[in-house]
Amino acid sequence: MLFAVLARKAYARNLQYRGSHLLHNLVSMVFGYIYASIWSGLGSDASLGEYGAQGMIAYIACNQAILWVTQFGTNGLGLEQAVRTGQIAVDLMRPVHLFYQAMSREWGQLAYQFLWKSVPIYVLYIFIFHLQLPKQLSMYAWAAIALLCAAYISICMNYLIGAMALWTTESRWLYWVNYAFSMLLSGFFIPVEWLPAWLRTISHYTPYPFLLYYPTRIYLGMEHDRTVILGSLLWGAIFTAACLGLTRLVRHKLEVQGG
Repeated sequence: MLFAVLARKAYARNLQYRGSHLLHNLVSMVFGYIYASIWSGLGSDASLGEYGAQGMIAYIACNQAILWVTQFGTNGLGLEQAVRTGQIAVDLMRPVHLFYQAMSREWGQLAYQFLWKSVPIYVLYIFIFHLQLPKQLSMYAWAAIALLCAAYISICMNYLIGAMALWTTESRWLYWVNYAFSMLLSGFFIPVEWLPAWLRTISHYTPYPFLLYYPTRIYLGMEHDRTVILGSLLWGAIFTAACLGLTRLVRHKLEVQGG
């Protein structure tokens, strides 16, 4: 299938830069180690709720590893650059839906980042922090489903950001605004239940907790309510409709810069 070919080509393209990407891994590992060390220090004087010091370290380690799948995707799926170069006109002329093209390429990108970034980082953390692995296969299965849903939601959000370049030309600022909100509301820096009440309420009405907070808690065995997966699926359906709807508008609003 065409979509599988696009995904494979994106994966193969990234394989050519494995050496340079090792630097990304190193920097990410260092940041994760710093965050975990901070919580370890805090845990020596406080109970840290249901997590405990070791549980909080495991939470941070898992979050830091899956960032490469749920947060560090391609800025706007490359649509902003396509608008600037005029490539967007060619992409829209192809007999393939623009959203499916961009999504397929991004799946290849995320598959590469999972295998060559997320997995190595987490494996290293297992040895550094002596992390315990889940003992039930069902936990791996549910966590994988939650992570796939999170990756898809992230793809859709990046597509919507990239498509806005048709109206604004410059959409990178939207990427960074989304990144800032995500870091705050997804439970990356601090578990969602520890946020102030008003901010926690806002977080629950956004898709951000489904990017990091819920996948991590499911993997760690802290989230026993599997219905949270339904929330991921619901947000996925909402974003799919938004992406398809916006693509229709894109076909009527094409502004090419420098083509």
